[in-house]
Amino acid sequence: MAIEQSPLRRARNRAVGFLIEAAQQLEVSPVLKYTALSLFACRFWPSLIRSQEHNSNIHWLLQPIQESNLQLFALISLWISSKIHNSKALMLKRLKAWGDKVITDQHFTKRDFSEAVLNFEIGNAKTSFMCLEELFYQFREVAQVGKHLNFEACMDLMDLLYEEETMMLHCSSSNLAASILVTCYLITVPKQKWEFPVLSWVEFSTACEEEEIMELVKYILTHVLRTRD
Repeated sequence: MAIEQSPLRRARNRAVGFLIEAAQQLEVSPVLKYTALSLFACRFWPSLIRSQEHNSNIHWLLQPIQESNLQLFALISLWISSKIHNSKALMLKRLKAWGDKVITDQHFTKRDFSEAVLNFEIGNAKTSFMCLEELFYQFREVAQVGKHLNFEACMDLMDLLYEEETMMLHCSSSNLAASILVTCYLITVPKQKWEFPVLSWVEFSTACEEEEIMELVKYILTHVLRTRD
C-alpha cells in the first residue's frame, strides 16, 4: 500500500521531475544533471525544510512554498551545476526562456532569477553521480563481466531515488554510488555470469562497509519492486 504524501512533499517530488525534464529538454550532460539534482534535493531542500521547522526567515521568493517557485530553484540548480562543470555555463536567459514556457502559474523576472542564484546554498563536494561514474569505469577495467553492466540502468535508478525522495539521498555519495552499482550488477548482468565478487570489490574500492552496502541494495531492490507493482 502506498503511503500518502504531504502536499509539500508532492510539490518537491514534482519539482525534481521538472528538473529531470529540464535537463533532458536542454540537453545537458549527465554529470551536470546529477550535480543539479544533488544541489536541489540534498542541499537546497533540506535547508529549506530546516528553515521552515525552526521558523527561520525564508527568502521572499519562497513565500509561500509552492510548486512554481520550487521549479524556479530547480532551474537555478541547473545553472549552478553548469557553472561548476562547464567552461561555458548555461545562460540564465536561456533558462528563463524555457521556464517561461513551462511554468504557467507564475511569471518570474530576470531579477527573480538573479535573486534565486544569490540565495541558493551550494558546495563543491563530489556528487553521487561523479562517484558512480568513476566506480563504473573502474569496474569495467578490472572485470570482464563489466561489459554487461548497464550505465543507463544505473542512471535510471538514481533518477528514481531522487524522484521519490528516499532516505538514501542522505547517505554519503560513495555509499549511494556503491549500492547503485551493486544493484545494477544484480539487475543487468546475467545470473550465470555472477562470478565476480562485486560486493568485496566495491567495499575495497570505496572503503564502504559491506553490511551498509547490502542494506542499501536491499532497500533499492524493494523500492524498485514496489514502484513497478
